[in-house]
Amino acid sequence: MNKNERLDIDTFLPYMRDVIRCESALHELNLMWRLIESSAKMNCPDEAQAILPTMAATREGFNRLEQELVHSLVSEKVGTVLDEIGTQAQYVIDIVVRNLYERTADVGFLATDTELCAFVAGLTDNACAARARLRAYATKYTVYDEIMLLDPQGNVLVQIDETSPIEGSDDPLIAQTLASEGYVETFRHSTLRPHKRRALIYSKRMLHPDTQRVMGVLCLCFHFEQEMAGIFRSHRDPAKRSNMLLLDEHDRVIESADPDWIPLGAVVPVNHSSSPRLSVFMGRQYLVRTFGSSGYQGYPGPAGWQGQVMIPVDVAFTGRDTQTLSRLDARVRAGLLSHAQALSGPLFEIMAAAETIRCVVWNGQVMSAGQQGNVSKLKAILAQISETGARSNALFANSIGDLYETVLHTSLQKSEFVSRLLVDLLDRNLYERSDDCRWWALTPELRHALAAPVWTDALAKQVSGILRYINSLYTVYTRLFVYNAQGHIVASTELTADVGGSIVGATLDAQTLERVLALPNEQAYHVTPFQPDPFYGGQATYTYHAAVRDPHDAQRIVGGVGVVFHAAQEFAAMLRSGVGAHAGMQALFVDRAGKVIASTDAAVAVGATLDLPATALQLAAGQSLSSVVERGQHYHIMGCTASQGYREFKTSDGYRDDVIAVVFDTLGAVRESRDHGADLQMQLVGLPGGERTEYATLWSNGKLFAMLADHVQEAVSACKLTPVPADASSGRVGLMAWTPTGQEPASVWVFDLGLLLTGKRSVVQKSSQIVVLRCQGRLMGLLVDALHGVTEFRSDQIIPTPFGGGANAGLVRSFIKANGGDVLVQVVDVMACLERVFDRTVATGAGERLAAA
Repeated sequence: MNKNERLDIDTFLPYMRDVIRCESALHELNLMWRLIESSAKMNCPDEAQAILPTMAATREGFNRLEQELVHSLVSEKVGTVLDEIGTQAQYVIDIVVRNLYERTADVGFLATDTELCAFVAGLTDNACAARARLRAYATKYTVYDEIMLLDPQGNVLVQIDETSPIEGSDDPLIAQTLASEGYVETFRHSTLRPHKRRALIYSKRMLHPDTQRVMGVLCLCFHFEQEMAGIFRSHRDPAKRSNMLLLDEHDRVIESADPDWIPLGAVVPVNHSSSPRLSVFMGRQYLVRTFGSSGYQGYPGPAGWQGQVMIPVDVAFTGRDTQTLSRLDARVRAGLLSHAQALSGPLFEIMAAAETIRCVVWNGQVMSAGQQGNVSKLKAILAQISETGARSNALFANSIGDLYETVLHTSLQKSEFVSRLLVDLLDRNLYERSDDCRWWALTPELRHALAAPVWTDALAKQVSGILRYINSLYTVYTRLFVYNAQGHIVASTELTADVGGSIVGATLDAQTLERVLALPNEQAYHVTPFQPDPFYGGQATYTYHAAVRDPHDAQRIVGGVGVVFHAAQEFAAMLRSGVGAHAGMQALFVDRAGKVIASTDAAVAVGATLDLPATALQLAAGQSLSSVVERGQHYHIMGCTASQGYREFKTSDGYRDDVIAVVFDTLGAVRESRDHGADLQMQLVGLPGGERTEYATLWSNGKLFAMLADHVQEAVSACKLTPVPADASSGRVGLMAWTPTGQEPASVWVFDLGLLLTGKRSVVQKSSQIVVLRCQGRLMGLLVDALHGVTEFRSDQIIPTPFGGGANAGLVRSFIKANGGDVLVQVVDVMACLERVFDRTVATGAGERLAAA
């Protein structure tokens, strides 16, 4: 989404019921805070003096942040949808341009075919042979629904589509092609394809084999409608909430995933700037994203073509999975949510205010412990504050959860979409390789040369020249080579310097030769497994092979053609195009065993084994999955898709080599975080009557602890801690400046309660607090995970531990049986804590400094 353009939230808010509910709840809570503040001022102004400033600040914070929060929620949701449909729109045009780039190479090469050129020049008059050759080409390159040869006057010499016969044409593309040295790309209605509303034709002039005079025109007619239907079928939103379009330079619809919804020929609104605005089409409002072509290997694509996705605003924010977080492990869920601050600054400001409210209530309860008079009124006020604070916190926690659900759901969908795109690009690319090797094996010069009784220097020169010419047009190969029936390589190219020296004279490995010699017909081919190849400089790649047959006896194989795919270059380009500008995203191709074929992650080399769950490695062809995983000490969204082939390639041609595209999108570092949301709602209940003592309760390392409220001075946010190198023996983690109400400032050493109790250091979170304690005139601070409450318990609810209270006893020397004995709370002995830290610090030579502090 364009961050520089102001978002009109009133435009989108009516379509976001969850945000409307949040806004309504904020209004209600704002009113409650005003009522509580007024009640405290009227009923117990003196007792509430310490908490009134915080309450006022909280109320003012609500006023200030209410609109910011709603704006943040709306902005995130709109931005998420725009990003999602933008990714799809960009891939539409990218896939189309990559496919059509291959067509430009095809027409350039086929227009130089010696047999076809001889026929067009009148050197041979066998139209049946020319038609058979064109059909042989079409059976390999099945993306064409018509191929025809024309003379300079537009008369059709031969064509392969018998359902649409024509004698000739005066289409202007003929004259344009005859006058052009390069190919001509035409997309419109053409008399060459009279039964089609529009045709996408690639044409190239053909020259006399001897005189090089222009003798005719080759036209390759791309099966455009079928191809676009396949793209839409593979990459459109499965729920069909949006429509995927291909537009021309006038923003007119060329192809539509659902033409009954948005018809062909319609002019639609576009959005190239990712502006968060609504566009109207035929009386309905849409969010729109549009992308033009960025080109591919120098080919710009048809002029002005654009990919676009449109989604109606009334369904844009519905139909999403809202249970993603709940299905995660609690530890992972808490760790992920600890990163959610980046999503909405205002939301986390209010969450910080909620933590402040809890701290105010806890401190108020501690302050009123054991006091009489109007303290009962203050306690009632504190109870109201606590209840309203809990409601506020629940609202904000739900808002964070909903917002993060939106982000996670979209990220999961995006990772699946990108992985699906990547295997699609791979299958489409390798489909062309299977076509190339089979067609080149039919080259007449190669067939005659390999069938010759003696291989001569002249034949070697002729064949090498043909291979070099082909390789110059098809740079996806580092090497093309020809070998005889004994597997001896007799001619080769070396397109790049890093693939090793000449391989002429080398011998093909026996297994590959055996497979090639066993190929049953010209439609069959063989692909070596993805492994280090000496013909590729020892790097791993695929090499495609087709048998070369005797020109007079198609059953006799006289050798073969091998084409070495430039795997490192081409796979890297595919992965980079899929990842695009998505910061923090990595992509890989792996096989069914998890062995890496290509990777954008420098830490994962080709040939290494990627640790993937069995569900990913066992995906059915064409199926996808996504999940949240931990990898390399980071949380990641993982998306996987198993290849399903393209057209007949890997589907019906007998070749099977499953590849899985894996995408990792970083969410943040793994954190040991705990979600105290449910814990903080737990109420402790003491027994009525009798002599009762108040205990302050708090959380540390996932457990609930208590200590005598008399020793507690105040709780302060852990953000005020000045860290020092941790001292495991004493538990000391830092120093804090503390200014108690009406007293002189003091410096307080802070100790990690979790470290003291378990030896495991606590992780400082937004809920972390420092509890200031005073006992026998000495001060100390304890770092805890979160505050809980202050509750009175009868003396018979306090149960001593069986370990006694001697010098070797631990810090926990009794338990509280709360809630009828269903809950046991460990009681931390404050005096024992002080003795522990003072004695241990004395032993390390820091006792005097600690005592002075």
